[in-house]
Amino acid sequence: MAFEHAWREAFAARQTDLDVIPNSVDKIKQLVTNFVERRPAIPGGCPLLNTAVDADDGNPLLRDHARKALKAWQDRIESMIAEGIRSGEIRRGADTRRAANLIIASLEGALMIARLERSDQALQDAAAHLHDYIETELRNQKRK
Repeated sequence: MAFEHAWREAFAARQTDLDVIPNSVDKIKQLVTNFVERRPAIPGGCPLLNTAVDADDGNPLLRDHARKALKAWQDRIESMIAEGIRSGEIRRGADTRRAANLIIASLEGALMIARLERSDQALQDAAAHLHDYIETELRNQKRK
């Protein structure tokens, strides 16, 4: 299916260089940076955003594929945060689901604005805000 191929490409671009970063906080920040700076060579932008909008009230099979892709992305971010909590890099009590949803919603919303405005400014703004959020709300300040 075309969506799955496009999603694999987009997801892989977002994971670039994460395996060489030793701590969870910086991995999450790099994931945000990758979303903004490493766009896959797939025409039309983010396959998840496009498919979610197109399949919202239409094709249930396509919607199911988009939901599974979103779930995989949420799970990936949640597991990065959970690993950071276990290692003491991320503060105990951080809500992994809430943080993952905030990160994804901010990036996807900024991408929609950027595409409409034909400017990367919204993506840059979202990345700057998310980096601050990750540093102040997720990073364990006692261990910094």
